[in-house]
Amino acid sequence: MLKVVKKLLKIVAWLLLVMILIFGGFILYITLSDYQPKQIEIIVNNGSKNEIFLKKDTISLINWNIGYGGLGKEMDFFYDGGKAVQPSRKMAEKYFGNIIDFISSNDSVDFWLLQEVDVCSKRNYRVNQVEAVKKAKVGSFGVFAMNYKCPYVPVPLNEPMGFVEAGLITFSDFSPEYATRYSYPLIASWPDKLFLLDRCFLLNRYPTERGNDLIVINTHNSAYVYDSILRIEELQILKEIMLKEFAKGNYVIAGGDWNQNPPDYRPTGDYNGHKFVASQVKMNSDFMPDDWLWAFDDSAPSNRSNDKPYTMGGNNTTCLDYYLVSPNIELIDVKVVDLGFNDSDHNPIYLNVRMK
Repeated sequence: MLKVVKKLLKIVAWLLLVMILIFGGFILYITLSDYQPKQIEIIVNNGSKNEIFLKKDTISLINWNIGYGGLGKEMDFFYDGGKAVQPSRKMAEKYFGNIIDFISSNDSVDFWLLQEVDVCSKRNYRVNQVEAVKKAKVGSFGVFAMNYKCPYVPVPLNEPMGFVEAGLITFSDFSPEYATRYSYPLIASWPDKLFLLDRCFLLNRYPTERGNDLIVINTHNSAYVYDSILRIEELQILKEIMLKEFAKGNYVIAGGDWNQNPPDYRPTGDYNGHKFVASQVKMNSDFMPDDWLWAFDDSAPSNRSNDKPYTMGGNNTTCLDYYLVSPNIELIDVKVVDLGFNDSDHNPIYLNVRMK
């Protein structure tokens, strides 16, 4: 009997050793292959070669987190209290097909700022969404900045997310003179950081006929961060760049998924039939000087909760997507394009402005 027990203990010990070696090897592999972007990375540099000048005073933009074409109304998401990661292939094709149709049918919009656009990730059935989005508007200039690259995300255990590569894309009818990726500080330490987004913002510079530049910034700020110091450190990088560009006489617009409510945000009326809940984090009212404008629409939500599939009035909704505009730009219109969260957990946000 004693020999049998010793033999079983030896087998268990060997199994534990094998599991430790496998786990250690996995962590080593992920660590060695970790995506480590530079603090500042120039993606486009046309410099003196750029002979295209922005001649329009009035421009339009749409900002939209497309949720990798996998978070339509039938979906929940494990990281938000739901269970799912990936829709069925049929649903994924429907979601992303409708997203492409929306982009194609709004070809009069000058600038598009998209977040959570995948590059052949497992969660979207290896579809290269970046190339598909670029083709949706023939003749446009698209710039992609990666903010998520991991060989294998092992959660949730019952359906691991697997390989992920994704980021931001800004595209327009106008060729940028420069496009630069700016890294945000990491919000987690090793080994957690290996499996999380490397947050950033993408700055595109467009020369105008007036001699100054239009600066268009696409940002995707950190979610699930309730430490105000960490959020301020992240936003401080963006603030310094925006103030510096405005001081040069340039026009500055930042749009994206900020993952927090804008200052003084409180929806009015029936909120288009949706159920409003304030975000756990809110942009500080003194983040920017008073003459800077927060452009958002308080009549309809830009984001819905993912703890369960979406039904009107059944999910919490709020505003996480909007714009920040410099004082030398006049606001003409800003509105949520309420698509009912049919194909993403975010709604597009339209902006129309005039450069003074």
